[in-house]
Amino acid sequence: MLEGVNVALGVSGSIAAVKCVELAHELRRHGASVRGVMTPAARGIIHPWALEFATERDVVTEITGRVEHVELCGREGWADVLLLAPATANTVGKVASAVDDTPVTTCATTALGAGVPVVCAPAMHEPMYDHPGVMDALGQLDEWGVEFVDPRLEEGKAKIATEDAIVTGVARAVSERPLAGRHVVVTAGATAESLDPVRLLTNRSSGKMGRALARACHARGATVTLVHGTGSTKPDVDTHYADVEWVESSEEMLDATLDACASADVLASAAAISDFTVEMADEKIRSGEARTLDLHPAPKLIDTVRERYPDLTIVGFKTETSGDDEAMVEEARRIMDRSDLAFVVANDASVMGSEETRALFVSRDSSDAFVGSKLALGVEITDELVRVLADGTP
Repeated sequence: MLEGVNVALGVSGSIAAVKCVELAHELRRHGASVRGVMTPAARGIIHPWALEFATERDVVTEITGRVEHVELCGREGWADVLLLAPATANTVGKVASAVDDTPVTTCATTALGAGVPVVCAPAMHEPMYDHPGVMDALGQLDEWGVEFVDPRLEEGKAKIATEDAIVTGVARAVSERPLAGRHVVVTAGATAESLDPVRLLTNRSSGKMGRALARACHARGATVTLVHGTGSTKPDVDTHYADVEWVESSEEMLDATLDACASADVLASAAAISDFTVEMADEKIRSGEARTLDLHPAPKLIDTVRERYPDLTIVGFKTETSGDDEAMVEEARRIMDRSDLAFVVANDASVMGSEETRALFVSRDSSDAFVGSKLALGVEITDELVRVLADGTP
């Protein structure tokens, strides 16, 4: 998501500064180059050597005759974005007032004056976050175009956002936003049909592909609704990039998707939706004896959505078990023609639950293979979606 992006990481004196080493590593895992800048208070919590190790670059701890703030964040500076993480109440207030008494606040003033994107990830105790002056300062930064990665309000603290959320926020800040003003609905995860009050009929989908796609669409500027199946257990995942509707059954997913698509420009249906429903027993089915289940075909989500919204751009996903590319392409084109899809992403079921994937982009006249991470595939799908919308293809 951040290939070739130069990130100046400004670290302030919150206890959350202990997370900046792993944050620097995570930014680099996504392709960024990182240089650290630290306040004196931050150096009291974590040694600059730790950040130097994580970034493999010298850390700015004071402004010298090299004018490091201009070197990093000036109009011709090294940084493509300044990330304030963690940003304390003290630092936020100073940046909003153009008080430049630390390397971090001096870099922030320089970046804002030079038009360098600034991303702010606040971290402080919750009463400080709720202070009227802090709220005013945050509002001022918002007016100036600073992007925020909101904290997690837990245990009386405004805890710094997760590394995934911060990476996504940086990606959104430095990316072109061809999907700005677009509403994208993404389905993800496994649905489950109740056999009895205890047992479920479900599948192996983890939802990683749908979440990766939703995240990539958010980074490209879209407003995203994520309709996520819980499967057997609601996954504990960070979904900062989307408005999330959690559903269990295929019927619930269909109803939620139909509602979300009323205002949507695109539906990308990556969920593994139950093909069959079953009548639920009122009490737990007793073990120890043979049991026959009557499975009833469930409505096809993309067919139902297409009937309701004939002009909606729809991206389909198709999972097969044959391992045969030609068979996957044939099946993908079958559902493409049936439901008038923009394109279909086909893959073998063996990638379910894994971080890496192999998939085929299938259009009406071509098919291209992709191998890599699901997040990288989400970016590729988003870029293809941008091309489809630019061409005006339904």
